[in-house]
Amino acid sequence: MVGPRRVHAHVRGVVLAAGEGRRMGMPKALVRTADGRTWLGRTLDALADGGCDDLVAVIGARAVHVQAELRTAGEISPGRRRGGGPEVLVATDWREGMGASLRAVLEQGPGDGSVDAVLVMLVDLPDVGPDVVRRVLDHVDGAEARGAVLARATYDGRPGHPVLIGRDHWGPMAATLSGDDGGRHYLAEHGATLIECGDLATGRDQDTPTRTPGPE
Repeated sequence: MVGPRRVHAHVRGVVLAAGEGRRMGMPKALVRTADGRTWLGRTLDALADGGCDDLVAVIGARAVHVQAELRTAGEISPGRRRGGGPEVLVATDWREGMGASLRAVLEQGPGDGSVDAVLVMLVDLPDVGPDVVRRVLDHVDGAEARGAVLARATYDGRPGHPVLIGRDHWGPMAATLSGDDGGRHYLAEHGATLIECGDLATGRDQDTPTRTPGPE
């Protein structure tokens, strides 16, 4: 079970879920798990259970359908999030790639100024759960300058998500984003701290439907 946070930086959890999922055959935000949750709902739960203060879902393809799913009873857990659910941000230029979705978040700004960092997660990471989120959040909770933090999870040394971006980096990183880059060059050039999580998950994304075994 994920324990409570001892020091509490204000970290906004962000799910990037705007793509059309061509290889999946549908937007990954709308794919369902075996228990009926959408992948978007699953990922929002992981961020909330891991300790993020509030949540943002970045959507694009079939945005109306995704928003309808978020309003469906049982899809989200109202008691654990400010305002009863995630903020929904529609990235109108989502076809440009992941970089456009992340740029939309970073250009949104710090809101009331209380947000120290954003924790960015992809929607298609089936085994990245609250324990990984909590480990990455520990980094910002322990930082002297929380707005300057820059870190990402790694899995047996392989860079992955979630990615932690302190508010000092929002503008500079947004200016570099394009296509499907997703900020990896910025993270490398600015010495992002690598937080090993390979003991908790594989961190691998899922791009195609799970095959159901046929009869032998």
